[in-house]
Amino acid sequence: MRRCKTSRRVLLLAGFAAALLGRPAATQDTAKITAAATFSILGDLVRQVGGDRVDVVTLVGPDGDVHVYSPTPGDAKKLADARIVFVNGLGLEGWVTRLVKASGTRTPVVTVSNGITARKMEDAPGHLVIDPHAWQSVANAKIYVANIRDGLAAVDPAGKATYDANAAAYLGKLDRLEKEVHAAIARVPADRRRVITTHDALGYFGDAYGLKFIAPERVSTDSEASAKDVAKIIAQIRREKIPAVFLENITDPRLMNEIARETGAAVGGTLYSDALSPPGGPAANYIEMMRHNARELTKALAR
Repeated sequence: MRRCKTSRRVLLLAGFAAALLGRPAATQDTAKITAAATFSILGDLVRQVGGDRVDVVTLVGPDGDVHVYSPTPGDAKKLADARIVFVNGLGLEGWVTRLVKASGTRTPVVTVSNGITARKMEDAPGHLVIDPHAWQSVANAKIYVANIRDGLAAVDPAGKATYDANAAAYLGKLDRLEKEVHAAIARVPADRRRVITTHDALGYFGDAYGLKFIAPERVSTDSEASAKDVAKIIAQIRREKIPAVFLENITDPRLMNEIARETGAAVGGTLYSDALSPPGGPAANYIEMMRHNARELTKALAR
């Protein structure tokens, strides 16, 4: 009897040890990795692909301006702690190279815009620069997703099947989104697809879906427009027969009402270009942002 009990105890201990020895491998296979993304729109795309295997930290959050962002020491720590860093590239984050160097990280840095045909934009009269806002075309967002998928699989090979499946499912959603946006803009008569806007970030949207975005002439978009600026905008709208305006640097409703009254142009709502809205807002993720912008534009142009 005693010999049988001893044998049984040895077997139980052996089984317990085997379970303990097997546990680290299982834990390692399912452990989340941390991915850093430079701004909110990119962070959302990384979450869509990473799913439950990835914790995403975003440097520039909702409603933030990635162009003028000033990194903090905390941001350097986020990069140092991350297994992978995703950046837009195309000159969007002028501060990110210094931040990566300051963090001392050797983490892989993935530029999600690789493979995109960049367009040029005018940042001053007669001066062209690369337009970094490539995500405003859904076709380009698909390239972002593929680059994110490949980057995650490279640092976490055990999760490759998950990343492939998540990316495929999300690309299907983007296919449907692209058709929606094309259909929405197609309902606007061709001669009405012209908008004056202070958003200089919608060039890819315009090229992809057949809209022309026109900047206010000789009016600074970096500060509050004056009554004199409004007079110039009114003259431009009349001269070019612009059917809709989106002017976020005019916060005085009296000036906006004057533009509408003097020109008959529809005054549109908020367009999201460089950042998502906070959770619960109209553009809490990439797909909602694109749908919101298409809806606001077509609503104004159809009036």
